[in-house]
Amino acid sequence: MILFRYILKNHVGPFFFASFTLFAVFLLQFLMKFADKLVGKGLSLWVILQLIVYNLAWMVVLVVPMSILVASLMAFGSMSQNNEIAIMKASGISLYKMMLPPILASILIGYLLVQFNNHVYPDANHAARLLMEDISRKKPTLSLVPGVFSEEIPSYSILARDVNSKTNEIKNVTIYDYSTPSKVNIVTARYGKIYFVPNQKKIIMDLYNGEIHESNNLEPNNYRRLKFTRDKIALPADQFTFEQSTPGGPRGDREMGAQDMLVLVDSLNNIKSRRLKELNNSISKMIDRNETGKNFAEPLSANTNLLYSKVFQNLRSNENRITSMISNIEYLNKQIDSYWVEIHKKYSIPFACIVFVLIGAPLGTMMRKGGFGMAAGISLIFFLIYWAFLIGGEKLADRDLLSPFWGMWSANVFFLIFGILLTIKTARERVVINLDFLSKLVPKNWRFAQNETENS
Repeated sequence: MILFRYILKNHVGPFFFASFTLFAVFLLQFLMKFADKLVGKGLSLWVILQLIVYNLAWMVVLVVPMSILVASLMAFGSMSQNNEIAIMKASGISLYKMMLPPILASILIGYLLVQFNNHVYPDANHAARLLMEDISRKKPTLSLVPGVFSEEIPSYSILARDVNSKTNEIKNVTIYDYSTPSKVNIVTARYGKIYFVPNQKKIIMDLYNGEIHESNNLEPNNYRRLKFTRDKIALPADQFTFEQSTPGGPRGDREMGAQDMLVLVDSLNNIKSRRLKELNNSISKMIDRNETGKNFAEPLSANTNLLYSKVFQNLRSNENRITSMISNIEYLNKQIDSYWVEIHKKYSIPFACIVFVLIGAPLGTMMRKGGFGMAAGISLIFFLIYWAFLIGGEKLADRDLLSPFWGMWSANVFFLIFGILLTIKTARERVVINLDFLSKLVPKNWRFAQNETENS
């Protein structure tokens, strides 16, 4: 039992270190991808933090299995490098028994990840989508450039020949108001101030010493000119404010748990069965309407030729209807496949936690290197292959070229067989893999950290 705790203890540090590093990489990638959609919109820090927290959900799904692979490689590599594996084998402890604690731990983590995929991940995805839609609707704060017409407010064109951005004062202002289709109002003023109301839903233009010119397109002979000493104009500013939507509404396949999708799949299968029945009935009725009692197996005659002609004419007249029904059935098939893909994905990725232990432990024992750089490089290779299997399988399954089960589980099956064979080979004989050539692919700062770890 002490030995089991010691082996698990060797996994804990690398696991959390790898998780932190991978989270940092994914988070940096996310910020670089969406920076242009966030910068310049005046969003509060709280809103940006919400968006990051919601998107941490999909990062967890990817980071946890990869961190387990890195931890297994580092833990067993370090123990092998320090000859601890050889000592344990000399004491009668097989590699299978050494791998038992991390496998049990990976089963527990995989179970927790399944619960996360079904209960936390869908809600986080849904909230992230709604928040991103709210952010995309928000435009940057109104900015007036001296001498340039601004049309950021719908139905209004604003020209200010002098703008003081510090005091929000504007001079020699001209405003074209197209908010009423039948009228065109032109407002001019010597100077004024512009500001938002407290809830930022309106922009107030406080103008002084100006004129209002009103014309009606329906009554071209009518024209009105008004002078004012002071006038306030309220302009709509909804596009400049941020309003966060409440959760609700329709959800996509990545915004639901497995149980919810199974209910949808069952409903879609029922609809598909009804559509198939309607299609068969329609074809049968068309044939029955043209049936004259003649047996199609009989030799051709004038009557049978007439029958065939009527059948073909009827089929051509109903071609659009039949094509529409077939297209609907194909669409239902694609929908069902896409839901099954997401259902299997919620279980196949957590299962990879177990598979990666079967790969990481024997590989770490053979390469006798416990540094993070080497473990990260090996893990990246395996995870890229795994992810290529997963993405390729998903595309093939969505196109109905491969069953959703094999599309999502083929990577696990392949790596499970590879891991079992690798474990058996490593347990039966002492094999050492020299991977020093891979160190050239590792960044210099990682190599330096690895050398410091080996020398300490």
